Amino acid sequence: MTGDEESITQVLNRLRRAQGQLAGVISMIENGRDCKDVVTQLAAVSRALDRAGFKIVATGLRECVAGDGKASEPLSEDELEKLFLALA
Repeated sequence: MTGDEESITQVLNRLRRAQGQLAGVISMIENGRDCKDVVTQLAAVSRALDRAGFKIVATGLRECVAGDGKASEPLSEDELEKLFLALA
C-alpha cells in the first residue's frame, strides 16, 4: 500500500486492533463464553476491518485524484467501484 505515513499508520493501527479483537473472540469461544458476548466482539472486529478497508480505498482514491503517480497504474472507474463494493 502506498500513501502518506499518517494514513498508513492509521490503517495499521486499525488492523492491529482488529487482530487483537479477533484473538479475543477466539479465546472467548474456546472458553465457552456467552454467545451474545462473542457476537458483540465479532461485530467489533468486523467494523474495525471495514474501517481499515475504507481508509485504504479512500487513500487510493485521493492518490488517483491528486495524480501522485505512486500507484503503478491509475484505477479505472470500474475498478474503484469494485473496491467499494467488495467492502459492502
